[in-house]
Amino acid sequence: MKFDKIIKGGTVVTAEGSALMDVAINGEKIAALGENLAGNCEAGQVIDATGHLVIPGVIDVHVHLDLPFCGTVSSDDYSSGTRAGARGGVTTLIDFAIPYKKKDSNDYETLSEAADNWHKRAEGKAIIDYTFHICITQFDQHKDQIKGMVDRGFTTFKEFMIYESEGWQSDDRAMFATLEKMKEYGSMLLVHAESSRVLDELIARHHTPEQMKKLGAQLHGITRPNYIESEAIQRAVTWCEITGGQLYIVHMSTAEGTDIIRAAQDRGVPVIAETCAQYLVLDDSVFEREDGHLYACCPQLKKPADQERLWKGLNDGEVSVISTDTCSFNREQKGMWNGDWTKIPMGMPGLETLLPVSYTHGVLEGRLTPELLVRKLSTDPARIMGMYPRKGAIQVGSDADIAIIHPTKRIKVDHATMETNTDWSPFQGWELAGFSRTTLSRGDVIVDDYKVVGKAGRGKWIPRKKAGLAG
Repeated sequence: MKFDKIIKGGTVVTAEGSALMDVAINGEKIAALGENLAGNCEAGQVIDATGHLVIPGVIDVHVHLDLPFCGTVSSDDYSSGTRAGARGGVTTLIDFAIPYKKKDSNDYETLSEAADNWHKRAEGKAIIDYTFHICITQFDQHKDQIKGMVDRGFTTFKEFMIYESEGWQSDDRAMFATLEKMKEYGSMLLVHAESSRVLDELIARHHTPEQMKKLGAQLHGITRPNYIESEAIQRAVTWCEITGGQLYIVHMSTAEGTDIIRAAQDRGVPVIAETCAQYLVLDDSVFEREDGHLYACCPQLKKPADQERLWKGLNDGEVSVISTDTCSFNREQKGMWNGDWTKIPMGMPGLETLLPVSYTHGVLEGRLTPELLVRKLSTDPARIMGMYPRKGAIQVGSDADIAIIHPTKRIKVDHATMETNTDWSPFQGWELAGFSRTTLSRGDVIVDDYKVVGKAGRGKWIPRKKAGLAG
């Protein structure tokens, strides 16, 4: 037989197990798996993976690229963002299409218009595949548009429990009714869970010149105690349990929230949760630093005890996905705060370091097996988001989305040598293993010898089927 490419000699790691085998590719698809294919078959190109791990391409299900937010626009667009992802072994990402208020009008964009706008952001720039969650920001306007978006191939939606000033906030009525529609259409609702009214009260109490001068960025954490997240998660879970609509809690950061998810799942509630790499390895002590404002994200970094509970949740199953919530801002943009923590553009870069952080601090430190890492970064994200087995698998017929990583080789994180447009990294100076030596997207080599070689615009939009627990 003749194949376009054969990856030879590597240890193929899937969610089900690991084995020394070759992977053959024809066109965009995996065509064969087996021992010594490279010795028994012809290939247009042979990629030597000896001594390396061969894993399904990572799927980052929570990304914000080219996002207007907090008075500026995130610094990574679909050019730099997808290049960063590719270098980190990410082959598919999911962004959020948000309907904005129309100029010179009180009307908001339709869900379809929001999706079109995000398509324009990606076209001609993305080097990896992508799709979008559709944000419901004006329930009364958007509720009758949900079915049309499902028919169009968008099967996940998002509502924010905060961000009233941005025009994005959904109340309990909207969440309840949206979850009913999720059950009807076989789709899934993602929720940013924070209790806005109590959060607003805590911010108001601490928003004084004296406290800002004394505590600076530490106020970001002080005004977001754990119950701000956990109470909101409990409320969202309640509406999920009553309606039976599938719920997905994004960027969960607290031990209390993880306990709530575990209890709900034990009762059979159709709820899933993700956490982000930063919540597993950073804590709120960073806000004490002179540059602590750089680390402001929403929800914010928590305590070491929360980290340990999240790691346990990954092993026990109540935390299903590791993502990034990438929303990059450079130092100048972060500097807009001028000492007022409520004006910090919230978010951090993460696409390039998702796999390295998770691999180094998960696998190499004994917190995760390689197979479980693949499950949390690739296979379960694909299943939950309606892309499996096209994505998230190394099996015949799946897209040839593959990352080849050295099991121990470490590279020092330095923003100056990375693909991101951000001039800092939350992991600056860290020695991390797990950067992708070779990344393939639908059979194309887009990273070779740790350098991005993929062409802008080759990334495709991926339509999706039913999402959630049945994905």
